[in-house]
Amino acid sequence: MRASLERYFKFTEHQANWRTEILAGLTTFITMAYIIFVNPAILSQTGMPLAAVTTSTCLCAAFGSILMGALANYPLALAPGMGLNAYFTYTVVKGMGVSWQTALGAVFLSGIIFLLLTFGGIRQKLVAAIPYQLHAAVAGGIGLFIAFIGLVNSGLIVKSAATTVTLGDLHQHTAQLAIFGILLIAILQAYKVKASMLIGVLGTLTVGILFHQVKYQPSTFNPLAIRSTFLHLDIHGALKMNALEIIFVFLFVDLFDNIGTLVAVTERAGLISEDHTIPRLDRIFFADATATVVGSLAGTSTVTSYIESSAGVAAGGRTGVTAITTGILFFLAIFIAPVVGAIPGFATAPALILVGALMVAGAARIDWDEPRIAIPSFLTLITIPLTYSIATGLSFGLISFAVLELATGRGRRQHWMLYLLALLFLGRFIYLHAN
Repeated sequence: MRASLERYFKFTEHQANWRTEILAGLTTFITMAYIIFVNPAILSQTGMPLAAVTTSTCLCAAFGSILMGALANYPLALAPGMGLNAYFTYTVVKGMGVSWQTALGAVFLSGIIFLLLTFGGIRQKLVAAIPYQLHAAVAGGIGLFIAFIGLVNSGLIVKSAATTVTLGDLHQHTAQLAIFGILLIAILQAYKVKASMLIGVLGTLTVGILFHQVKYQPSTFNPLAIRSTFLHLDIHGALKMNALEIIFVFLFVDLFDNIGTLVAVTERAGLISEDHTIPRLDRIFFADATATVVGSLAGTSTVTSYIESSAGVAAGGRTGVTAITTGILFFLAIFIAPVVGAIPGFATAPALILVGALMVAGAARIDWDEPRIAIPSFLTLITIPLTYSIATGLSFGLISFAVLELATGRGRRQHWMLYLLALLFLGRFIYLHAN
């Protein structure tokens, strides 16, 4: 049985082993655990019961991650997407006055459209249209993005009216603990310790507990509360109100955020083929779309691939076992959600910061002496973290790449889908400005 599983997950090809894969899955889970409480906190503002959304969040993250690992054999974990949940709550429900049941119906329809696009090969062609020269730039930009998130979560970087951002108060215990975690992981990595990320997070958490910086408040939690949202979506209402704009946003943001995450994680894991294609892409997209459909049925916003998966990859994860491990832990979290919520931001921030450093290293492969590649790559690198959007950074990179290819007479060397994609991104900017 064990040998059969190792063959299925291609352990020999990826030089993987059970210990490393399971530890990588645990690392991914710990860096993603915040979603168990952040997603319900946002969606509950629509009137959805908090306990129900907490259960559906864990359940959908478990289902999506396990499906991704088992079907596509990639170390990609899935969960309800940040940004999409905010759009669901603040724009669709609170801004447009749409009921949360109807909004879930729109999420369901977007998931069905995703499945149709996957079966038609459209999503796969869109990924193939992204120039391989930008792969390292996307990975580097996302590295800067998650490092910035880690710096903010730790309190090392704070808002500033004068300079937008500035150095936080280093006298705060949370900032000091984050610095301790960064140094601990860095030292472990210098000694080539594979579990450095996990040890760093747990070590920082332990020190935080000793210094009374971890607040835990026991609370009762009933997983059966999901009955309040399960199958409560209103598909007919979404069709009746002609929710094309809502469905389009769910589609567009998830599509290109997911593509950016996919390219970045596979690039970092060395899973992209020599011809610059991503193997089993149809299975990846099928898992992603199916998870979104199931999420809408259970009672949560769009489910997507998480960039925190790169923490598991940095810990050595290379196969679907990593994602399956993360999924199993999300399922167990249904029953111990209050305990998982005790993991503070300062404990996971060091892992995000140093994973970002590892991902930025790929920028060395960019041909900085060739303006046609260097300029789009730079725009991608810089706009992903500064706009807080993977899709926006990818937009700047693709549009500028397409313009330079046409302007230098190289237009015919690229697939026509590149220019269609650039026009779609340009249309997105026009739409955002108009609204």
